[in-house]
Amino acid sequence: MSPKTLEFGFLLPTRAAVMESGSPLDLSSLLEMAAEAEELGYDSIWIGDSVLARPRFEALTTLAAVAARTHQVRLGTAVYLSALRHPVLLANTVANLDILSAGRVTLGLGIGTHAPSVEAEFVNCGIPFRQRIGRFEEGISIMRRLWKGEKIDFRGKYYEVHGCSLGLHPKQTGGPPIWLAGRGEKAYRRVVLLADGWVPISPTPEVFAEGWTRIQALAAEAGRSLETLRPALYVTLTAHSDRNQALREMETYMEAYYGVPYAIMSQMQGCCPGTPLECRNWLQEFIRQGARSLVLRFASPQPQEQMRFFAREILPALVSVS
Repeated sequence: MSPKTLEFGFLLPTRAAVMESGSPLDLSSLLEMAAEAEELGYDSIWIGDSVLARPRFEALTTLAAVAARTHQVRLGTAVYLSALRHPVLLANTVANLDILSAGRVTLGLGIGTHAPSVEAEFVNCGIPFRQRIGRFEEGISIMRRLWKGEKIDFRGKYYEVHGCSLGLHPKQTGGPPIWLAGRGEKAYRRVVLLADGWVPISPTPEVFAEGWTRIQALAAEAGRSLETLRPALYVTLTAHSDRNQALREMETYMEAYYGVPYAIMSQMQGCCPGTPLECRNWLQEFIRQGARSLVLRFASPQPQEQMRFFAREILPALVSVS
């Protein structure tokens, strides 16, 4: 894709589906939503990841089901906690998904936040939380080499493999693009060193601009071409003709999702409850600051209606000015 191309992705509400559903859980409505998103003109479908901290449908197996119901949209994780999985097993699973989807996978990865539930998740999955960054970095290096078809020997601080190669090779040469989440100097350096894209949750356009400016400077220092580095963004929207109704839906959704007041979460994440014009102007400022792929999470009890409303009332205006 051209580095100037503007793309919009829809985050499938796999967490909300689990929170709101009874038992047994039903995946059919999510798959219908994904198929409709493609018909409406979204460029990609995304799924979040959590094993224990925020239970949801598992990301990679659900994306495999989405791959069978769609034809052109890219399929991504926003974001996947790769350090919870052994890199050889994860590389093989992702290669399989890339084959099933005919080369449509983008792997968004994160290290996990400093929250008690996330720390407990790592511990209960057998990974000390303090090791997550080292395992994350080593794991990416191992997966990259395996996806290239290499037979590798690797001895790191956390992983050791000998004479290892995959029988499955991803459809995309060298493997799927890897986008990394995170803010701060260490995160920016990881993006330049290890990634094909950056997908932060920036609370404001100014914070996004600061991070992207720093990444560009680090890329220049490293001799890294920006043509191979995609600036993306994960945002949460609630659009409604009545701004107060949009705010009520956003507050209810975010407080149920995270268990903390919306006023706190809105300082940490990019959130916009408002009219279509307000949401459009807010997103345009991120785009003006360099964002080219936007992953949209809709904070509403009716995410499918929000998906349709955005495609009808907001998306055409954004595309026309890109």
